[in-house]
Amino acid sequence: MNEPRDERGADAGTDAPRPAPSETSAEGLSSREAARRLTSHGPNAIPAEPRVPVWRRVLIQLRDPLILVLLVAAALTIATGDLSDAAVIVLVITVNTAVGVVQEVRAEQAVMALSAMSAPTARVIRDGEERSLPAAEVVPGDLVLVAEGDIVPADGDVRSAALLLADESSLTGESVPVEKAPGGDPSHGTVSAGTVVVRGHGRVVITSTGAGSALGRIATLMGAAPGPTPLQRRLAGFGRVLAAAIVALCALVLALGLVRGQPVELMIVAAISLAVAAVPESLPAVVTLSLALGARRMADRHAIVRRLPAVETLGSVTVIATDKTGTLTEGRMAAERLWTPRADATVQGTGYEPQGRVVRDGQAVTADDAPDLAALLRVAMLCNDAGLEPPSDGTTQWRALGDPTEAALLVAGARLGLERAALDRELPRVREEPFDSGRKRMTTVHRRSDGAVLVACKGAPESLLRPQVLADAPAVIARAAAQAETLARDGYRVLAVASADLEEPLEAPGTWESGLSLLGLVGILDPPRSGSEPTIAACKQAGIVPVLITGDHPLTARAVADRLGIASREEEVTTGQRIREGATGELTGVRVYARTTPEQKLDIVEAWREAGQVVAMTGDGVNDGPALRRADIGVAMGRRGTEVARQAADLVLADDDPATIVAAVEEGRRVYANVRRFLLYGLAGGTAEILVMLLGPFLGMPLPLLPAQILWINLLTHGLPGVALGAEPVDPDAMRRPPRPPEESVLGAGLWPRILFMGTFVATVTLAAGVWARETGRPWQSMIFLVLGATQLGVALGSRARPGSLANPFLLVAVGTALGLQAAGVYLPPLRDLLGTEPLSLGDLAIACALSGLGHVVMRLQARLWPERQPRAPLREGGDAGGRRPRSARARGLR
Repeated sequence: MNEPRDERGADAGTDAPRPAPSETSAEGLSSREAARRLTSHGPNAIPAEPRVPVWRRVLIQLRDPLILVLLVAAALTIATGDLSDAAVIVLVITVNTAVGVVQEVRAEQAVMALSAMSAPTARVIRDGEERSLPAAEVVPGDLVLVAEGDIVPADGDVRSAALLLADESSLTGESVPVEKAPGGDPSHGTVSAGTVVVRGHGRVVITSTGAGSALGRIATLMGAAPGPTPLQRRLAGFGRVLAAAIVALCALVLALGLVRGQPVELMIVAAISLAVAAVPESLPAVVTLSLALGARRMADRHAIVRRLPAVETLGSVTVIATDKTGTLTEGRMAAERLWTPRADATVQGTGYEPQGRVVRDGQAVTADDAPDLAALLRVAMLCNDAGLEPPSDGTTQWRALGDPTEAALLVAGARLGLERAALDRELPRVREEPFDSGRKRMTTVHRRSDGAVLVACKGAPESLLRPQVLADAPAVIARAAAQAETLARDGYRVLAVASADLEEPLEAPGTWESGLSLLGLVGILDPPRSGSEPTIAACKQAGIVPVLITGDHPLTARAVADRLGIASREEEVTTGQRIREGATGELTGVRVYARTTPEQKLDIVEAWREAGQVVAMTGDGVNDGPALRRADIGVAMGRRGTEVARQAADLVLADDDPATIVAAVEEGRRVYANVRRFLLYGLAGGTAEILVMLLGPFLGMPLPLLPAQILWINLLTHGLPGVALGAEPVDPDAMRRPPRPPEESVLGAGLWPRILFMGTFVATVTLAAGVWARETGRPWQSMIFLVLGATQLGVALGSRARPGSLANPFLLVAVGTALGLQAAGVYLPPLRDLLGTEPLSLGDLAIACALSGLGHVVMRLQARLWPERQPRAPLREGGDAGGRRPRSARARGLR
């Protein structure tokens, strides 16, 4: 209970001389910003993910199973001498590959632009002389001087320190700086690369650099390459099944043709053409277009997609595991709760900007309205060594100089209407007793204009709320202690503030901290981002289970989880220590994990994945890097995020806005819905073509369609209209439904029966039109050609996500163009010669158009009569989706 209430560094006073901040000065930098700079430069830097050559990117794109099917079809088409059809297939492959490669290269360039920063330097003593060197040139054994604002260049042991305080949030997730001193606890006697000195100064002997440092050891956990995305796995399985079916289909058509006495060469071409018709060759283009459109929309929302399939992966996510500090929270300290023996109040505002207000009983108050609050914050501002820096160098945010906890007190005072400069002029500091870990408090003495003095003291409640320090009645002290316990349980770090007015200054420091009057308590925390709570709520509404994984204190983690709706205050919070001891049980049985190491974050993510979940991990620190890499999709913060986190992630939020994650999930679901929409349309058309070719001969039509006619229909229906389906808008209810089960096939949830129904319907209409045309002496093959293509285009219009709207005008244009080209194949002499068709009367053309409208109507009717089966509710307690139990030892917490 004491830890979240500790006073972590309230003073910088010392008699020892302080070195001035060096060239590495990082005043206002967070530990994450420092780690980002340090991991990007020099021979001792943590190596970033190597750039992938273009040729390798092309090969990765060509490994798609459907692309491989098309490559084989193109090769066979070339072998038969049909170069024009082969050129069409190769063009589809080329466009798909080029779009994917260009998007990945652009994303890499955007991430590199985020990393373009100057390399830090370090002050090193070598051969008895002090010199300034690039941080990457520091080697083990060097003696390095660190002072307030410096980035620690490498791991080292603290040899001497004067009030040394370091921000280690990028490595540990702990939002409060840690005091450093020689010897004792290793966590206090050592410093790590990439952390920031926020107060004091010291000397450090370097012990590890580069890959051997704490940063480097975490980087080694990220060696495993990311696996395929859920959509890639689904399409790969679909591609394998489809390839086998195509081979069998080709053999069947070839055999039937030869039995009927058709020429061998003609039947080979027909079999290949039918195989190409059965392959939805526009699928890669549809997927790529959908992903690219999603990536473009997300770029407009300041989200950089590093790997294109990541857009869809978020749409399949069932669990989102998130870091706390700097991800869900602002990564800064804020004095949010004020308590005095008279009443309490709340401080409102964002960032370190002084603008804001203090609210009591629902009304904003000022220093004149609330003298008790004014007295509390006046003393907290006087007993303070931090500073606030206004926006500069193009930045828009105020920054804290020194201890973030003390800076939070300055902000609270400014929001009440107090001015630090005026207080320092009115009550100049004359003496001080600095903070130390033994006393857990800080005291300063200030001279009044009349010669009297004000003693100002602040510290941990357990060190101040004592009769030896306070002169207040026992009942007042007991009330304050009870309030401090309540604030601590709510996740606040509590400071008690007291003062005394004396007629004469006291010479002996030991007499300053007695007989003081309690002014009140201040509750300080790292506040949640404004967008975190609605983001969590939106994820839960979408059936995604949020999980909090942090290195911070369990009470702090519990309070943040409760405030954001991740888990109630009654739910269990497990810790890294309990995980090591095997006392947690199932790792997937809890929602909040505190005091975790990078290795444990990795294990937790892996446990959820092995339990059958699709896991997204969000974070910004070096300690999040391994988990970001191992998750199905990693989401890193761009501004606060370290280079290690960004390189491990699939998606980078350039503006650090968690609401973008919700937009990305919606885009992912749109992509997956459009892929299924195209598969329903494309495979229904392919099924119709196959049935027409197989059943036509039994109805007196030996060869219902010529190979060129099949390819022309396929090109028109699967070309522009098919690709346009990839641009369909998102379903309005997409974010009010659970995600698709990870094990579900891309043709699952009732899609196969709908494909067969629509394919059978289109084939029936086409064959009926062909039989009628043959019986009435019309050119029946041309009638089949026109009706088959036109009816499929009607099905395309019936596949729209929002029928009757202009949400996707590209589809209307594409269908109209394709219908015109289909008719041109019957009426233009050059195309008639190429396709072997005959002209039809205007009446026959009207019949074909009417049947096209029938395709649209039936598609809409079947969508209403046989809607997709919706997924079940997501996680139940103690299991994964649908209540399934974890399958692995790691999921059961046995590692």
